[in-house]
Amino acid sequence: MAGTGTAHLRPEGDVLLRVEDLRVEFPSGRGRVVHAVSDISFDIAPGETLGLVGESGCGKSTTGKAIMRLNPITSGRVVFDGRDLAKLSGSELRKVRPELQMIFQDPVSSINPRRRIFDVVAEPLKVWDRMDGAEELIDRVLDDVGLTPEIAKPKRRHEFSGGQCQRICIARALVLDPKLIICDEPVSALDVSVQAQILNVLEDMKERYGLTMMFIAHDLAVVKNISDRVAVMYLGKMCEVASPDDLFARPAHPYTATLLSAIPIPDPDVVPSAMDLDGELPSPLDPPSGCRFRTRCPRAAERCTTEEPLVREIGPNHYVACHFPLVGEEAPPEASTPVEVGSQQ
Repeated sequence: MAGTGTAHLRPEGDVLLRVEDLRVEFPSGRGRVVHAVSDISFDIAPGETLGLVGESGCGKSTTGKAIMRLNPITSGRVVFDGRDLAKLSGSELRKVRPELQMIFQDPVSSINPRRRIFDVVAEPLKVWDRMDGAEELIDRVLDDVGLTPEIAKPKRRHEFSGGQCQRICIARALVLDPKLIICDEPVSALDVSVQAQILNVLEDMKERYGLTMMFIAHDLAVVKNISDRVAVMYLGKMCEVASPDDLFARPAHPYTATLLSAIPIPDPDVVPSAMDLDGELPSPLDPPSGCRFRTRCPRAAERCTTEEPLVREIGPNHYVACHFPLVGEEAPPEASTPVEVGSQQ
């Protein structure tokens, strides 16, 4: 893939969030359009963590912000707890916002440097006029994320490390008791030694607060440890959806296999098998026809040029959008002329 389709979606009554044919485009001047997200679909069940992965620029963060309505939605449905967020505006959208919270990639820049940590965490409560008992609630939430309230509350951002700032951001997201938290690469700006601590905090908070999470990352190794399902994106399209164990053991999409082969293996005697990617990432201003991955795919054939793949099931709860997946009997026909690498026509 990159392709389209909704074969992997579960019934609306079984999920908390259902994103269907979501498209996000931005004008770029001179009549050109950035195709940031193009007709992707996925869902998240209550209590589930969906990992959304792909290289930088594939549309992961744009997808998360579109769900939050921080980015405009060009078309598609975003059904959260039975309400289509794409159709809500004004007071209707405002009523839903406490149930959706987001943790951003850079914890330091997402905290006001002039405000005390108590005020930072209390801000959502002030907006919604829920300050009765706020001090006790903030103490509890800060303690839950591993910060001592008596020490943390009077301080300001510059007195904390990056990992501590991310804990503060998690506390701020939890204070309204949301149903869904979107984590936009919450550990990518942190040292490796701190990443595991923050992931453990998120897992603990998910269990303690009964959360549903969408975890955006470009590191598959991180996503494997925290996700119940993983969705792989490429250039604004959905490639593959499967459980972490199945995805790692039997990647079906060539792009997924390439991402997995790039994970470092801490053993000098093990040489990972890598699939070569030729060419550069195409521009979202002018994405390739057919399958968007075909310009870099070693299995691309003529069919990939003209026909966009549809998402289909190739195993139990394992879905892929590819004409010639790595799992199964299909292979590129020998008679086909491979598409020239780098060609977007």
